[in-house]
Amino acid sequence: MVSDSSVQRLKATLHGTVLTPRDQGYDAARMVWNIMIDRRPALIARCADAVDVTHAIHFAREHGLVASIRGGGHNVAGNAVCDDGLMIDLSRMKEIRVDHGRRVADAQPGVTLGEFDAATQAVGLATTLGTVSMTGIAGLTLGGGLGWLMGKHGLACDNVLSMEVVTAEGDVRTASASEHEDLFWALRGAGSNFGVVTNFRYRLHPLGAVLSGMVAYPLARAKEVLRFYRDFVTTCPDELIVHAGILNGPDGSPIVAFPFCHCGALEEGEKLIAPMRRLGSPAAEIVTAMPYVQVQQMFDASFPANHHNYWKAGFMPALSDDTITALIDDFSARPSPGSLLFIEHLHGAVTRVPVDATAFPYRGEHFSVLAIAIWPDAAHTDANLQWIRRFWTNMERSGAAGVYVNYLSQEGDVRARAAYGPNYPRLAALKAKYDPGNFFRMNQNIEPAVVA
Repeated sequence: MVSDSSVQRLKATLHGTVLTPRDQGYDAARMVWNIMIDRRPALIARCADAVDVTHAIHFAREHGLVASIRGGGHNVAGNAVCDDGLMIDLSRMKEIRVDHGRRVADAQPGVTLGEFDAATQAVGLATTLGTVSMTGIAGLTLGGGLGWLMGKHGLACDNVLSMEVVTAEGDVRTASASEHEDLFWALRGAGSNFGVVTNFRYRLHPLGAVLSGMVAYPLARAKEVLRFYRDFVTTCPDELIVHAGILNGPDGSPIVAFPFCHCGALEEGEKLIAPMRRLGSPAAEIVTAMPYVQVQQMFDASFPANHHNYWKAGFMPALSDDTITALIDDFSARPSPGSLLFIEHLHGAVTRVPVDATAFPYRGEHFSVLAIAIWPDAAHTDANLQWIRRFWTNMERSGAAGVYVNYLSQEGDVRARAAYGPNYPRLAALKAKYDPGNFFRMNQNIEPAVVA
């Protein structure tokens, strides 16, 4: 129990604000996108800068409080919110500075993808950052950062030049290729295990209009079109990313869709995607040149607010016929019409980075297969959890191994270790160096290695 006088001292210390359960705005501040998460922090520190973060960390340590870190609040696991501890809320730290001449951008951790993209695209630049505009850049980048530009430019973490980070001791450090290099390595893929990042500096790339959209076919043709997809994406150049989704279309009919983005010459993009349009009569088709910010909003409607969410995902080196059949059967058994299955293909620049170059380890050509259960009514929770667990049993039988850390729900230590793959031992050793007491544990946690 934290005394009122201690809370008042914290309030007087911060440039931002502190909320307690008695304060107006507390309930709104503790809620995140996934309404399955209903936790009640003892305190919420709404930080304004790195100095506030330092004070918040010292306060939590002094009072023996668990600490959680909130950036955009869009992560499905809900680790942004703790019970009875201190939530370090970065959502108001939204400064973005774009240097057009140097092609770099500095951004604070409360910035969302949509906000960052709007600022950089205003001067014709962009970098890899996810696929849903409401997502926060912080958690996305620290977990690796898949996105539409990854084939050409690599992951979000591959485009980070430096980070300002507050460590478990409350020290503010700059991590880069020339300063605290081991910390910089760990921050690129290990999530929030090593500190609170208060500024990201990204490398930017010129980007004008892109060719994007979606080609969709009826679910009845799913086996045929997914077999086509499996073979087609292995021939895609760096500039073309094509995903596959099994979901309900706007009219409620189940479809297999190929959302795509080509970030090269528009005429070349038209030629490259032509085979996707020649499988017969599409159920729906949108193929057009559009601003990149519009591409980044393409999936927003599929992730509505005020819904329950639970995800399961895994990396697979290939999609066998049996796997495709299992995916179609699993989708057909979903209890909620909002639920969907999604397949992302990693190729190009992502795969040309060595496995041990960053903490993110899945650098070979992979398919990330993701089941997303979405339902509005808590009464249907058990049915949806059972459905998604059956999906995962089928995927494990099909050889799924490893997982993108940003797709993990609350799945335990074994699955967290799977997210870090062969880099886990090095990460555990660095955890012992930078956070030996495991202060940062509201995450997909890395236990500090035992030092002999």
